[in-house]
Amino acid sequence: MSTMHPVAFWFLRHGETDWNAQDLSQGSVDVPLNETGLAQARSAALLLRDRGIVSLICSPLSRARATADIVASSLGLPVQIEHDLREVAFGVQEGKPMTEWFTDWVLGRLTPAGGESFAALTQRSVAVLNRCTQRPPVVLVVGHGGMFRALRAAMGHEPNVRTRNGVPVWCEPPPDGKGAWTVT
Repeated sequence: MSTMHPVAFWFLRHGETDWNAQDLSQGSVDVPLNETGLAQARSAALLLRDRGIVSLICSPLSRARATADIVASSLGLPVQIEHDLREVAFGVQEGKPMTEWFTDWVLGRLTPAGGESFAALTQRSVAVLNRCTQRPPVVLVVGHGGMFRALRAAMGHEPNVRTRNGVPVWCEPPPDGKGAWTVT
């Protein structure tokens, strides 16, 4: 597996969608933000002010793009689209409840038909994050929950933890280059 460049960054999972609220797997389906998600994006924008953010990069999916647009407007920044920040494709599981199949997917025991494996997602996520953190710092990446699970694994943390919608996360490499990243 590729290694993440030791560059601190902000990560923001898009605001809530109706499918998030129903615990349905979205994957590559382009589900828009709901009213709660729009409010979460506005709150995140306030939290991210005065954090030194210079570069804002997001997934092309509308739920991430709408979140990024709201934050970018507040910060006075342009939004850069990065195709590889898109959410994992869950194949036949898209639109279905996130039941026991999801844990098996994270553990690498199952890849839904037509879907992307967790290992492949991790490779793609680390590669795109490394490209994003080459931009002028401080970088904010607006993406997806499945992707952040893969990044959590790459940063030395338990991957099967749900990232809250619309809550900024600061990710900082260990000062000595060894061990897990700080994720707060």
